[in-house]
Amino acid sequence: MRMIKIVLALIVTGGILVPAAARAADDVDLLLVLAADVSRSIDNTKFQLQRDGYAAAISDPHVLDTIRSGHNGRIGLTFVEWSGVGAQHVVVDWMEVGNAASAKDFGDRLLETPRSFAGRTSISGGIEFAMARLAGAPFNCVRRTIDVSGDGTNNDGRDVTEPRDEAVAKGVTINGLVILSDNPMPWNPEHTNPPGGLDNYYRSNVVGGPGAFVMVAQDFNSFGQAIIAKMIAEVSQAHDSKRWQAAAR
Repeated sequence: MRMIKIVLALIVTGGILVPAAARAADDVDLLLVLAADVSRSIDNTKFQLQRDGYAAAISDPHVLDTIRSGHNGRIGLTFVEWSGVGAQHVVVDWMEVGNAASAKDFGDRLLETPRSFAGRTSISGGIEFAMARLAGAPFNCVRRTIDVSGDGTNNDGRDVTEPRDEAVAKGVTINGLVILSDNPMPWNPEHTNPPGGLDNYYRSNVVGGPGAFVMVAQDFNSFGQAIIAKMIAEVSQAHDSKRWQAAAR
């Protein structure tokens, strides 16, 4: 009986015997899915620049300061890669990130994992997969964002506006990071360089929801700085809590 009382007391007071998953049900300031394009238009050099850029951005002091300045001082973060229909993969599963150690852990896991795919470009499939990840997140948060980065238009699977609109209807924000290409693909130039520009394509077809925006990296070499700016903007968006709660209903 004495041991039972000790165990119950530890559980009630949040002691070490409470499983991490149970404690993870407390609040984070944002649920963020980083969804990266790894289709065949992204060669190995571009792929590594993209991976390195994400890993560096998560540990960037300005990003961490922004995360820590939130009400709870931490966010829920996961990284997925996507290509064509049915080609989506969780590279780093949900982690709580709120300090330098957790950010480094996330980045190390990201850099250690091999590339997932190199097929067609299904932004729609990537959004659908990201929504499933949000539904299974082990954290509670009203603010939910999918961060889509890519260098081309949707050319596989459903029309991208369909899953975009479904996500927005559930209160999810989708932001875009467009990576511009100086040299169009010879066999399909409008894939990476559509009429009006890839940034306008993303604004019209990909992004949506409260506070949605598109940022542009002029090339893969400037991707790292662009993702830092994007993550700071996503974490620091000062939306009225009632607006987010209404959107989530």
